[in-house]
Amino acid sequence: MIIQEAELFKGINEQAMNEISKIMVLDTYDKGSVLFTPKRRADYFFILWEGRVRLAMGDEAEIDYTVSRRGEVFGWSGLVDREFYYAHAECVEPCKVYKIANEQLSGIFERYPASGMLFHKHLAGAVVQRLLYSYETFLRDAGMRELTSFGTRQVMAAGED
Repeated sequence: MIIQEAELFKGINEQAMNEISKIMVLDTYDKGSVLFTPKRRADYFFILWEGRVRLAMGDEAEIDYTVSRRGEVFGWSGLVDREFYYAHAECVEPCKVYKIANEQLSGIFERYPASGMLFHKHLAGAVVQRLLYSYETFLRDAGMRELTSFGTRQVMAAGED
C-alpha cells in the first residue's frame, strides 16, 4: 500500500489508514501534463508513485524542485489552510500519482485526531526539508557559500575574542 511508503503516514492508526486508502485515486499522466498551477483551488494533494514532477514557483521559476522519490508528497497547499496552489506542477516524464481530496482527508482526521496530529507533524517536517533544499540550492546557485554558517556564529561585543 503506497501510504505505508509515504513518510507522512508513518505511525497512522490502522483504521485511519484503511479509510485513507479508500479515498486515494491513482491517476496516470503523460510527460508534459500539468497537475496544477498557481491560483488554482488546492482541493487535492498528491503522492508520487512513478515518474518525476517538476514544481516551479515564481514567474521565472525562481524556486524549482523535482519530486522524484516514490512516496514523496506535493501539492500540500490545501492541507495548510491555503485556498490555492502556489506552484506549477508538471510531469517531466510519464507519471503515476495518487491524488487525495483534502476535504475527505480532514474528515478522516476529525474521527482520528491523534493520527491527524501525527500526519501534520510529518507534513511540517516535509515542509522544512523542502525549505532547506531551496535554501541550499539558492546558496549554491548564488555563489554564496560563505553564508552557509549564517545563524551559527555568535555576535561578539567589540574587544571580545
